[in-house]
Amino acid sequence: MDMNKRIARWNEEAAGCTCGSRHHEVRMQICMESGALHKIAPYVVSQGYKQASVVYDDNTGNAAGRKVAGLLLNAGVTVNEVLLEANKAGDVIADEAFIVKLLLGVSNNSEAVLAVGSGTVHDLVRFVCFKMNIPFLSVPTAASVDGFTSAGAPLIIGGVKQTFQATAPDAIFADLEVLSRAPQVLTAAGFGDMLGKFTSLADWKVSRDLGQEPFCPLAYLMTEEALESCITHISDIAEGSETGVSILMEALIVSGISMLMIDHSRPASGGEHHISHRLEMDFIEQGRPAILHGAKVGVASALLTDIYRGLYEKETEPAFEAYKQLPQREQMQDWLRVTGGPATLADLDVTESAFQIALATAHTLRPRYTGLTYRNERVSPEMR
Repeated sequence: MDMNKRIARWNEEAAGCTCGSRHHEVRMQICMESGALHKIAPYVVSQGYKQASVVYDDNTGNAAGRKVAGLLLNAGVTVNEVLLEANKAGDVIADEAFIVKLLLGVSNNSEAVLAVGSGTVHDLVRFVCFKMNIPFLSVPTAASVDGFTSAGAPLIIGGVKQTFQATAPDAIFADLEVLSRAPQVLTAAGFGDMLGKFTSLADWKVSRDLGQEPFCPLAYLMTEEALESCITHISDIAEGSETGVSILMEALIVSGISMLMIDHSRPASGGEHHISHRLEMDFIEQGRPAILHGAKVGVASALLTDIYRGLYEKETEPAFEAYKQLPQREQMQDWLRVTGGPATLADLDVTESAFQIALATAHTLRPRYTGLTYRNERVSPEMR
């Protein structure tokens, strides 16, 4: 089914959902096809935008950013191009320095901003657009993360990873030709982000039962079906073909929409994401090059499956039934390897001691109940 028709169906189902949570109507146009870049300029013109900013980094500018700017210019749109140059570590990160660079780079006359890139470029643009009160359009260059549809911006502020209110894109233009040309390591990161839904979905049930946190069966089912689609088609994703990236990108978008619909990230972000955030903060503090978000999430989720199944086997909490059916760590790691991504701490160049510190502290990064919360607050150290 066409993604826009699926969104309309989910909006109808959400309107009738009796879970007690507030549901937000998702208003977003999605174009996912080969040649989708050529649909951008007609859309911008149809919205009446005469001036727009196009934001990219060195890599995504070559992948699509400069082409998008050229297509807009040919359509008569005045274009302001913003190149986000990497820092000394060779990265573009969503922190205060890059927020200021983007605020200075985006023209005050821009009527829309196009984010051409993967997760970090999108997080910076969505936050700046929220502050400037102008719409933004999403142009993914890799199927690398599920945050393209998000209304929240995870930013590093004062060295701490925090999520801030921002704005969701009005439209997404996912060109399968562009996505299939992305380095396989980026596609593998997107798969790793989806693989993390095994532990995030289980954690969501635990947060419902032990933390009395909101739970929506519709959003749960949407995310679960997206995850299952990725596992079913793992060979296609591993090939990096247009078919594979189409399946993966669709799953990433569905995961993002489930979060947007209920206005929080619980279905797609649990203990594995908190560990990823903790490791990311450590790397930035040490001045080390960043590791792809989905790569960290996938490895963390695989390692958490052992820990979470241990809670089910050793503790008496009925809520931990949610951890019983998690895949084995070895199976998770095999899936990660098949798609071409890192599978172990050694692959990430993360030490066991750094991981243990993350296990002990990551639960403090978000006011959310997970298996990590229980492990650190209710299990004695000698029993962990």
